[in-house]
Amino acid sequence: MTLVFSGMFVFAVMVLYTVFKIQVFEGKHWRSMADSLSTRVFEIEAVRGNIFDCKGNLLATSMPIYDVRIDAKAPAFMDEELFQNSIDSLANQLSSLFNDQPALAYKKSLVRAKKEGSRYLLFKRRITYHQMRALTKMPLFRMGKYKGGLLLTERTRREKPFGLLAERTIGFKQEIGGIKVGLEGFFDDNLSGKSGKHVMQRIAGGTWIPIDDELMIDAQQGRDIVTTLDINLQDVAENALLNTLIENDAEYGTAILMEVATGELKAVANLTRESEGVYAEKYNYAVGESVEPGSTFKLVSTMALLEDGFMKPTDHVDAEGGEKRFCNVTMKDSHLGTGVITLQEAFEHSSNVAFGKLMQKFYAKNPNKVYSHYKDLGLTEKLNLQLAGVGAPIVKSPSNKSWSCTSLPYMAIGYELQITPLQLLTVYNTIANNGVLVKPLLVKTIEQNGKVIKNYPTVVLNQQVCKPEVVKQLRGMMEGVVLRGTASLLKSDFYTYAGKTGTAVVANNKRGYKAGGGKSYRASFCGYFPAENPKYSCFVMISQPRKENYYAAKVALPVFKEIADKVYASALNLHRELKFTNPYNTTDLPVIAMADKQDVKEILNQVKLSSHFHNDSIHQDETDWVSGEVQDNSVAMQPRIVVAGKMPDVRGMGAKDALYLLERKGVRVELKGMGKVKKQSIAPGSLLRKFQTIQLQLS
Repeated sequence: MTLVFSGMFVFAVMVLYTVFKIQVFEGKHWRSMADSLSTRVFEIEAVRGNIFDCKGNLLATSMPIYDVRIDAKAPAFMDEELFQNSIDSLANQLSSLFNDQPALAYKKSLVRAKKEGSRYLLFKRRITYHQMRALTKMPLFRMGKYKGGLLLTERTRREKPFGLLAERTIGFKQEIGGIKVGLEGFFDDNLSGKSGKHVMQRIAGGTWIPIDDELMIDAQQGRDIVTTLDINLQDVAENALLNTLIENDAEYGTAILMEVATGELKAVANLTRESEGVYAEKYNYAVGESVEPGSTFKLVSTMALLEDGFMKPTDHVDAEGGEKRFCNVTMKDSHLGTGVITLQEAFEHSSNVAFGKLMQKFYAKNPNKVYSHYKDLGLTEKLNLQLAGVGAPIVKSPSNKSWSCTSLPYMAIGYELQITPLQLLTVYNTIANNGVLVKPLLVKTIEQNGKVIKNYPTVVLNQQVCKPEVVKQLRGMMEGVVLRGTASLLKSDFYTYAGKTGTAVVANNKRGYKAGGGKSYRASFCGYFPAENPKYSCFVMISQPRKENYYAAKVALPVFKEIADKVYASALNLHRELKFTNPYNTTDLPVIAMADKQDVKEILNQVKLSSHFHNDSIHQDETDWVSGEVQDNSVAMQPRIVVAGKMPDVRGMGAKDALYLLERKGVRVELKGMGKVKKQSIAPGSLLRKFQTIQLQLS
């Protein structure tokens, strides 16, 4: 028994000794062996696709960045002679490239890595492509990954070359508050591409290093998105919006520019106040925020009244002095004292009472009739846009429990309902497009390596929202707003535009339309241009201006006008065709004393005047110089022969021609005055002498 216990004790001691030996003396070796046997498959991030504007300008792209690691056991580091001969030059070049520490510090770092035998030492993070290329040409490193020990891990950084322009519309791939943002979020599956695979091995110290490239599956680059945006027009819209926001110290604003026929969005600007005079793109109000539109919604009410045959633009309505009670709520016009006016005048001068009365009169017994018009215009459903974060409208139906006796008159003037700015612009665009409702379009194509994978054509949502004669009447009424109504302060001398102003009181949650004893306002203008043949529609909204001006005509309309002015100036297809009538009365043309024949012909051709040579002009092909006079609505030209060796007659010639002719003959010329040659100091026909100087008196 004692022998058995003795044996067990000896065995236990041997086990404990072995464990102690492995842990204390051989632990590092065995851990290293275990590490070297561990491999894992890592993902390689795919390069994200680009986002372009309609003209091929980059709106968002992925720039390569690199993490730099060093394998100090690579042959270049292990070759002592090579290392010593190269280290100083390498350190100097590193210091010059990164400009962050002296060459001596880099030398010490590399020597320490070699001494410690570091296999995967992190050397630099997030260097640029150009810095990476410079590294690969430096001593030691230029021998390559395996011999030179330079290990590069490529990643990407998302860049927006135009900075804040359309930033919220372009968006972000990461989720914010559970919602993907903008085009980056909506088209994430297309832009992301497909990740690759790379087998890596864990070495001593838990560091993972890549092994054989043959075990790598390359990542597939994401697809490109070509948008309808025009970065130049985006710049115009954003600057016009910014200037007005700063001038009025407003809280935020949005400006949208759409192509009428196609629904293509050319600019979507959104700016939010961060501090006094400082604004940034923080939220896409154009598509994400549903608001009470105010008087710009009167276009919808007018369309319903005309389409249902209840009113004509010339029919009258009593505005009752601009003040009327509906149930227990008093509705007021912005300017009191208005009596009986036409529907056209009510629209032009934006009478709330007139529209409240008309809608109550004609739709009180059948409110579903007007609600059907809201549906026809797509106002009761969220816009199906190619964009993440689209806001939902709140347009209650008569069956809704919140419907009350004030709903009809107040919805008529843009209250008790909420829609996004883009939804309202779509309505105005429909009238500009002869009643055809098209879906707003933000992306034209998806492409892969320059090849179109998918097209997004214009989508017609409603072929005819109202009768053609109603469209014509509505367009005439909107033109009246600019000619005689609330927008008449900013007419254009070069083009026509049409639209409607809107100044809405902003509700402050449960406190209603008054907060702290005062009111805040939302000014807007929605319209299109040119009025006679609309090419673009545009919506502008300025929220909560803090200065004394808050009416739409003073706050929102100037932004619309600035955008329209600059679009018109840069788009020749918008300009009216001018019928040419010759402004030159040939009898008033001066006599051509003497000038270059080819110049005369070109000038006469530009001003649409004919020319001919006298019948007896036998020398017309022998000279480059002519004189001329008007004969029978044409310029009769006579050859002017310049005789060799004789001083030419340059009187009546322009200074440029006279100087050219005389200097070719070796004559020095002194000019006095401006204009044509009146006198010459040497008589015409005199013999020429070398280095002769002539004074020409100009007048």
